[in-house]
Amino acid sequence: MPLDWSQGELAEGLRCYRAEQFFLAHEHWEAVWLQCCDPEKAFLQGLIQIAAAFHHLQRNNALGASSLLQGALRRLDPLPPHFGGIALGPLRENVRHWLQALSARDSQHPPFPEICCES
Repeated sequence: MPLDWSQGELAEGLRCYRAEQFFLAHEHWEAVWLQCCDPEKAFLQGLIQIAAAFHHLQRNNALGASSLLQGALRRLDPLPPHFGGIALGPLRENVRHWLQALSARDSQHPPFPEICCES
C-alpha cells in the first residue's frame, strides 16, 4: 500500500503533529495503520508511538514518553533511512536525542522531532 502524505488521514495527521496536536495526529494515523500490512504497518506504528510519546510528555508523563519513544525506535530502526515517503534517518536521530534528554532529566528539551516528507 503506497503511503500518500499529501492528502487524507496521513496529511491531516502530519498537520496535527506539526501543530503539536499529538493525540489528534495519532488518531489520524491509526485510521491508516489499521488497513496496512508490514512493513508499512510497523512503520506507521512507530510514527504513532512518537506522536503518543509527545502527547504523554505534554501531560507531564516523561516515563511513558520514554517508553513509547523506545518502542518507536524498535520499529523504525530496521527500516532504511528513507521509507514510506519519510526521511527516517534524521527522525531516528532526533528521537535518540529526546531519549537522552529524558534519561538525564534535562529541563532543556530539544525541539520536537520533525517528520519530513520526501519529495
